[in-house]
Amino acid sequence: MNKIIVGMLALGLVAVSVQAQQADVRAAKRALAAYNLDPHASKERLREAIEAILPEPTGEDVSDPKYYILKGEILNTLATQIVTVKQTGLGSLEELPQVDGVALKAFKALTTAVEKHAQAVNSPGYLLRDAIKGIQEAQAHLYNFGVYAFEVQDYGSAYLHFSLGLASHEILKKEGQGSVLDDAYAMMDQKYITGLAALNNQMPEAAKPLFEELYQANYDNPAIYEALYTVHASGEAANLDAAYWYLKTGRERYPDDASLLFAEINHFLKQNRLDELIDKLKTAIIREPNNPALYITLGGVYDNLYQRESASGNSDRASNYFDQAFNYYNQSLEKDPTNFDALYSTGTLYYNRAATLTMALSELSSDSSTAGMEKYEAMEAEVFAAFDKALPYFQKAERVNPNSVETLIALKEIYARNNEPETSNALNERLENLQHGGTNETSFFNGF
Repeated sequence: MNKIIVGMLALGLVAVSVQAQQADVRAAKRALAAYNLDPHASKERLREAIEAILPEPTGEDVSDPKYYILKGEILNTLATQIVTVKQTGLGSLEELPQVDGVALKAFKALTTAVEKHAQAVNSPGYLLRDAIKGIQEAQAHLYNFGVYAFEVQDYGSAYLHFSLGLASHEILKKEGQGSVLDDAYAMMDQKYITGLAALNNQMPEAAKPLFEELYQANYDNPAIYEALYTVHASGEAANLDAAYWYLKTGRERYPDDASLLFAEINHFLKQNRLDELIDKLKTAIIREPNNPALYITLGGVYDNLYQRESASGNSDRASNYFDQAFNYYNQSLEKDPTNFDALYSTGTLYYNRAATLTMALSELSSDSSTAGMEKYEAMEAEVFAAFDKALPYFQKAERVNPNSVETLIALKEIYARNNEPETSNALNERLENLQHGGTNETSFFNGF
């Protein structure tokens, strides 16, 4: 007898469990209906609907399209309220139910409803119509929440929202229904922002087909050429020639676009095509005359050319490039006297010149003739003069950034050469502090 009672109790528990699940669905319907009657006065009803519908379905609800349509409707309602608060500033997001990925979950529920309808035998046609209507609403939410994610630089989430927005269009078209992406320009804009989110999330393979479709569609936006350059220049299958073709094509179509110009400059910098960079950087300076970085970059190009010609023994050309490098570094400092990169680069320009002369000096040391000694002394004077000219730039650079290892190395060496061991040793202590993970709170040369 006791065993029979236990069995009956077990059956009772199962029945209660099923009824509770069914009651959740019914409770969700009631709460949503009450909320829709008066959204402003019954916000708690929306919370009740969310809490009732979010648990995973069991029993008959697993295969029932109506469950997923209801779930999508409730989540779409919440998404609408979030968008309203964000766009109008009225109300508070904290007062609304907190559901991560609400637009994504709404879309998933509604697409599941479409699948369940297709799988069911004799499922009423109105259920498919309700699900499609929900997807049309979710499509707008996917875009809005994608934008919100993009604005806070959550590019992975942005890409997911935008790409599902494109997927929603395919579902709607398959069912012969209207989509906000029916307009060709709206579709291209959607593909562009989806590709941009993928690119910013380091997903070049996902971005590539989107930007290539935009290129084929003659989408009027110079950014797609820079994007196509980036995706073709990325990854294991990188093809710089193909990548540059897009950049070159973009520059021809949009000759005044500064972003494409800078992308082209960076391309030539990566390939060390220094001679070709000069005119492009001068063009960039004309467009942005108050941008110190352009002067520093052009100074760096001339600096590299100086070192190349100097190593080849072309002293006249080397001297000309040296002067040009100093000129553009100096122009950068005229724009911003405390620019660390310009200060350090100018100091390095003279330091490297002194180092080059030091190598030539060692070759003269074996000539003990009067003429040889005179040449040696003259070049030695040049070496010390170059170090002396480098010194104030490094000192100023150290004032701007007392934690630059490279600056401290150069300063330590210069003071050692000048036979000032006390200063050289003090700088070396600061250098070792950095190398052991410490920081220098103040500049050594603040008092100079």
